[in-house]
Amino acid sequence: MRVPELLLITKKDCHLCAAARATVSEVAGRLGVPWQESLIDDDAGLRERFADEVPVVMIDGVQRDFWTIDPARLERKLRDAQQG
Repeated sequence: MRVPELLLITKKDCHLCAAARATVSEVAGRLGVPWQESLIDDDAGLRERFADEVPVVMIDGVQRDFWTIDPARLERKLRDAQQG
C-alpha cells in the first residue's frame, strides 16, 4: 500500500482551518497517513493561489477539498490514493 502525500493549507486565525486540522488529524491518524500543514501567511505563492479557499486539502499535489473538509470524502480519497 502506498503512502499518499497529504498537505493541509491554512492561515492564521481561521476557525475553518482549526476544524479542518482536527478532521485531517483524525482521519489521517486512523489510516496511518502522515500529513503536513503549510500556512499561506508564510508563502506568497500559496497565498496568491489559495487566499480565498483556505483551508485546502491536497493529496499527492492535487486539490481535493476546501473550506469545510468532509471526513468521509477525505477518507475515501486517501484510501483511493493508498491503492495507487
